[in-house]
Amino acid sequence: MANPSSAPTTAQRPAPAKTGGIDGFFRITERGSTVGREVRGGLVTFFTMAYIVVLNPLIIGTQADGTGKFLGGQDVPHAIQLVAAGTALVAGVMTILMGVVANFPLALATGLGLNAFVTFGIAKLPEMTWADAMGLIVIEGVIITILVLTGFRQAVFKAIPGELKTAISVGIGLFITIIGLVDAGFIRRPATGPVPVELGIGGFLNGWPLLVFVIGLIAIVIMMVKHVKGAILFGIVGATVLAVIVEAIGSIGSQTDATGKVVNPAGWGLNVPALPKQVVDVPDFSLLGHFNVLGSFGKIGVVSAVLLVFTLLLADFFDTMGTMVAIGAEAKLLDKNGNPPNSDKILLVDSLAAVAGGAGSVSSNTSYIESASGVGEGARTGLASVVTGVLFLLATFLAPLVKIVPYEAATPALVVVGFLMMQQVRGIDWEDLEIAIPAFLTIVLMPFTYSITAGIGAGFVLYTIIKVVRGKAGMIHPLLWAVSALFVVYFAIDPVKSLLGVG
Repeated sequence: MANPSSAPTTAQRPAPAKTGGIDGFFRITERGSTVGREVRGGLVTFFTMAYIVVLNPLIIGTQADGTGKFLGGQDVPHAIQLVAAGTALVAGVMTILMGVVANFPLALATGLGLNAFVTFGIAKLPEMTWADAMGLIVIEGVIITILVLTGFRQAVFKAIPGELKTAISVGIGLFITIIGLVDAGFIRRPATGPVPVELGIGGFLNGWPLLVFVIGLIAIVIMMVKHVKGAILFGIVGATVLAVIVEAIGSIGSQTDATGKVVNPAGWGLNVPALPKQVVDVPDFSLLGHFNVLGSFGKIGVVSAVLLVFTLLLADFFDTMGTMVAIGAEAKLLDKNGNPPNSDKILLVDSLAAVAGGAGSVSSNTSYIESASGVGEGARTGLASVVTGVLFLLATFLAPLVKIVPYEAATPALVVVGFLMMQQVRGIDWEDLEIAIPAFLTIVLMPFTYSITAGIGAGFVLYTIIKVVRGKAGMIHPLLWAVSALFVVYFAIDPVKSLLGVG
């Protein structure tokens, strides 16, 4: 596979001949790609983020709300089944919409982190129901959609200095690298001791699943340096086949029990890679439409509800900005100001995805940085997103087949793509401390806090402070002033709640 980072930018490519059909609609040739590369990229993106179909139900489907009820009003197994179907459906529809409307290789699904916040920070509040919690997500999605339609979200994006956008891309590269290493179990939190993380189990790479991860990673690297087309996809499929064989011979089992408690540290992460007894299962979409827009205001108060919406809004607002910049940079699609093509349409589809996630009772949907794995495989257009979206729709019927891919087989792709994105770090002027220090903080805080929003916010605030103390306040875009102030409130949200007397 040729290194995508060495590909010419859109501005450097010669004007292509006019094309029609799929090629013309998605501008495949114009962006220096082929249908085959787009299909491979879409496949890779799906396999690197298909885990959400399994993981989201384990987060929001296993927890009761403030009234003691589960999603769907029944028991945990039923709730998990409903959430899995809804998660795949909403992800499929919105990802296809991203491909067709915005023509960008970016996939969407239920946002990790946001779903945990919705579960433990909203739904479990006294008297709150799941419908009330999903109603707040719908409100947040509507607000952010209005901000896109009025041009405010795009204006904020364009006000960000170019080198900070580069830092966001690099930080996200490190972020998805640590996601891959942690999900694979290569890096873990130690049971005891003074250090926050360690290698494998007790400092050693114990267990066959970790060996599968290492073999998958090495295989992808070897294929990349030998310029094998489809290296990432072949690595995921090959590692999955190896995992199925290892499990069939060794009967290793899962890391966790039915409640999510770790009972077998050397076991498989997320899925046990055994061949399923059935391949097709009929989905149940009965969760769709189970939301109550105003229910939370009467139960937790207007101020508390507004603060919760603000928290959701700010996280969603900037996560997607960072993600689309990172994807656009890796695909060499950014213009001279660091903006991807059709940024207004990208942001609009992402905003509507938040509404769709709440309306589908599967939590807010957002853009996934795992899309970079598909870009690493050569994806440059929305056709890749359409392929990924169709696979998500098929996953509503093929859930048993999706569940055979363990973390250890999929995560090597994230580590490799993290390297590709890290190469952009040379675009930052490290001699200019006024930009270098905010860029550094943006980069390191994303992986170390496990939050894209935290990294972006810290970088913005520090950039503003440095310009002020250097007597260059006039260089700060007015919107950047406003955003920095909002981030100060975001970081101090708990003291603000205490000051206002809300829980």
